[in-house]
Amino acid sequence: MEQNTADSDPQSAPVEGTIAGTESVVAELDTLRAQIDSANDRYLRLAAEYDNFRKRTMKERQDERGRAQADLVKLLMDPLDDLTRFANVDVTSASVPMMVEGAALVARKVFKELNAGGLTVIDPADEPFDPAHHEAVTTQPATSPEQDHTVGAVFQVGYMYNGMLLRPARVVVRQWNG
Repeated sequence: MEQNTADSDPQSAPVEGTIAGTESVVAELDTLRAQIDSANDRYLRLAAEYDNFRKRTMKERQDERGRAQADLVKLLMDPLDDLTRFANVDVTSASVPMMVEGAALVARKVFKELNAGGLTVIDPADEPFDPAHHEAVTTQPATSPEQDHTVGAVFQVGYMYNGMLLRPARVVVRQWNG
């Protein structure tokens, strides 16, 4: 009598090998899915961390800008107090020269504080014309070749803040037509 078992059946051997191979593929697939899930989790955490960094940096910049503006206001508080006192002077008892002197005093105090904060005035009278710091409004004839392309008059002074141009000086440029 012949015994029919899976061990002795030559056709059942490939099926068992296929099942064993499928189990290893499934195990490998599960491992790869776990790695993908782990990588995706790391990606999401990094994206959230970057977003928080970006928000924190923006807030720090806003805070820094606010502190800089507060520092500027602090510089101008004393001159502003002087200006307020000057505005409340009894004009019936004040002379014109006294009022002009008071206005000049306040202006000097404002510029002193702003200069201490890094502001520089550009007043280029009789200097060579520099298009990086001067804006030519018009020209005028030069009386000698040495005056060619120099500043003949200043319509409006310019300003720089810590080396950064805020406003160019508006000037008349001399031209030699010799």
